[in-house]
Amino acid sequence: MEDTRWRSERDTLGEVLVPAGAYYGAQTQRAVQNFPLSGQTLPRPFLEALALIKEKAAEVHAAHGRLDAPLAEAICQAAREVRSGRFWDQFPVDVFQTGSGTSTNMNMNEVLAGRANEILTGRRGGKHPVHPNDHVNLAQSSNDVIPTALHIAAWRLLQDKTLPALDRLEETLQEKAEAFGDVFKIGRTHLQDALPVTLGQEFSGYARQVALAKERLRSVEPRLCEVALGGTAVGTGVGVPPGFVHEVLERINAETGCVFREAENHFEAQSAQDAVVETSGALKTAAVSLFKIANDLRWLASGPRCGLGEIQLPAVQPGSSMMPGKINPVILEAVLQAATRVMGNDATVTLAGQAGVFELHLMLPLLAHTLLESIELVGNSARVLAEKCVCGIQAHRERCAALVERSLALATYLVPLVGYDKAAQVAQRAHETGGTVREAALALGVAPAEVIHAALADWWRQGKA
Repeated sequence: MEDTRWRSERDTLGEVLVPAGAYYGAQTQRAVQNFPLSGQTLPRPFLEALALIKEKAAEVHAAHGRLDAPLAEAICQAAREVRSGRFWDQFPVDVFQTGSGTSTNMNMNEVLAGRANEILTGRRGGKHPVHPNDHVNLAQSSNDVIPTALHIAAWRLLQDKTLPALDRLEETLQEKAEAFGDVFKIGRTHLQDALPVTLGQEFSGYARQVALAKERLRSVEPRLCEVALGGTAVGTGVGVPPGFVHEVLERINAETGCVFREAENHFEAQSAQDAVVETSGALKTAAVSLFKIANDLRWLASGPRCGLGEIQLPAVQPGSSMMPGKINPVILEAVLQAATRVMGNDATVTLAGQAGVFELHLMLPLLAHTLLESIELVGNSARVLAEKCVCGIQAHRERCAALVERSLALATYLVPLVGYDKAAQVAQRAHETGGTVREAALALGVAPAEVIHAALADWWRQGKA
C-alpha cells in the first residue's frame, strides 16, 4: 500500500521523501535531517524580511519582463501570506546549519514556490510552473540575500519596537524625576551613606541613561541600512540585471518607511558583519543601563520594613509559595535576567563576527538569531519596566527624610565651620552613641548651637543646587 504521508521531491543529489502536506521540498528536508542540533529556528522577523525581499524581487522582475506575470503574482501572493503569519510551521531548519544560511534561503524559496504552484495548479510543492531557484531566487544568492534580510529585520525591529519602548521608558522615568524632585534622601557611595540627593535627581540619571542608549542605537542606522543585495555569490554581482537592486530597495523602502541602500562595497558587505557587531555592542550598553536601573530600584524598594524602603513598587503578583503576604520585585528581576542574556549574546556576536573568511561570512544564521533576540529583549524589557513597574512607583517621603536626618554624612556640612578632623570626630561620636550628627555636634560643643543648627538646616539647599 502506498504511504500517503510522504511525497517524492528531487534536488541535484537525487530523490527525497518530504511530508505530503509540506510546501517545502527536497533541500529543506535534507537540512532538517542534517542539522538536528537545537530545535530552534530562525526568528519570524528574519523570515518576514526574507519573504519581503523575495516578493519585491519578483515584482521588479515582472516589471521588466524577466518573469511571467502569473508566476510573479503567485510568488508575491505566497510571500505576502508568509509575511502575514501563515506557514510558520513550514520553516523547520535549525539555526545551526550551513554558515551562509543557504538552507534557510532554499527553505524560503521552496515554500514560496510550493505555495505559488498550489495557487496556479492546485498541487502543492514541486518545481513547476514555479521553480524555487530559477524564479523565486532569480538574480539572488544566499550570500547576499541572507545578510540583507538580517540587516532589514534588525533595523525594522529597532525602529518599530525597541526605540519606541525606550522612548516610553525615558518618558516614564522623567515623569518620576519631576514628581520626586522635592523628595530628599540620602545618597550612597560604596553602599555607604553619602551626601543627600533628591529622589528626582536619581531618576533623572536613569532617564539620561535611557536617552543615551537610544542615541547609540540610532547611530547604527547608516551602517545597518547598507545591505549586501546585488553582490550574489562572491560580491561581483554576477547575474544581477542593471537597476535591479535599486528598484527592489526602493519598493522595500516605500513599504517600510526605511532607508535601505545598496552596499558601497559588496566584498565588505558579504565577507564581514561589522555593522551587526556594532549594533550588538549598542544593545549590550543599553542592557547594562537597564541592569543598573533595575538593580537600583530593587535596592531602593527593599523591605518593606527591614530594608531601605525609600520607594514602593507596584505589587503585580504574590512573591512566595510559603511566606504569606510577601511581594517580590519580580519585574525588576526579569529585567535583570533579560539584560544579562543580552550581555552574553554580545559575546556570542563578537565571536561569531570574526567568522568572515575571504568572500563569505560563515555564521550568518547564528548572528541573525542572537542579534534579533537581543533587540527583542531590550525592547520588551524597556516596555515592561516602564508599564509594569516605573509607572506605579511611589516615594516613601517620611522614610527618606528620617534616613537623611540619621545619616553620619551630614557631618560634611560642618567641615566649613570646624574643619575635617573635628567634623570626623562628630561623625564618630554620633556613630558610637547611635545619635544624630546634630546631637553629637551639640554634645561636643564644636560650635555655638545656633551655628550648628543653621549649618545642618541648610544642607538641603546645597543638595538641591
